[in-house]
Amino acid sequence: MKSSMIIFVVILFIAGGLAGCEQRIRPSVVEGITAEEMPDQESWNSKIIISNEGVISAIIHAGYIAVFNDKKLTLLEDGVHVDFYNEEGLITSILTSDRGEVDDETQDLSGYGNVIIEGDDGTILETEEIHWKNETERIHTDVFVKITSPEEIIQGYGLESDAALSNYTIYRVTGQTRVE
Repeated sequence: MKSSMIIFVVILFIAGGLAGCEQRIRPSVVEGITAEEMPDQESWNSKIIISNEGVISAIIHAGYIAVFNDKKLTLLEDGVHVDFYNEEGLITSILTSDRGEVDDETQDLSGYGNVIIEGDDGTILETEEIHWKNETERIHTDVFVKITSPEEIIQGYGLESDAALSNYTIYRVTGQTRVE
């Protein structure tokens, strides 16, 4: 009886010792970054749905998304792909860019770096920066743009258009057109 009690105490001692040998992981601390610079939320390979009065107007896909609640800003990195929809739920155009951002208050979207928008009629807009206003569902920019359509190639500085690229105005225009 005494030997079984000793064995039980030894087993209990060994089990207690093994339980105390867990490895503690300490969170890493990045020097030089303040709390304001850190996002409140992060996600990878995710999507954001933007709606206007319950109707989906855009679906955004990005490789990396960082949400900053205090700034009311969502940053999009590692490739951005946006499908724009009309009131009937059909895709009217597709935007791709290197990065972008969403104003979380207005749901306005901006795209930066290698921005390409392709309308459902085959019209293609190329620029380095574009801004889309959710309320009006219109896009605009002040930088160089190139629009290629089946009828023409137009270039200029500054643009305003609907998201489908069917009604656009280019400012300070240069370009080519077919004369038949």
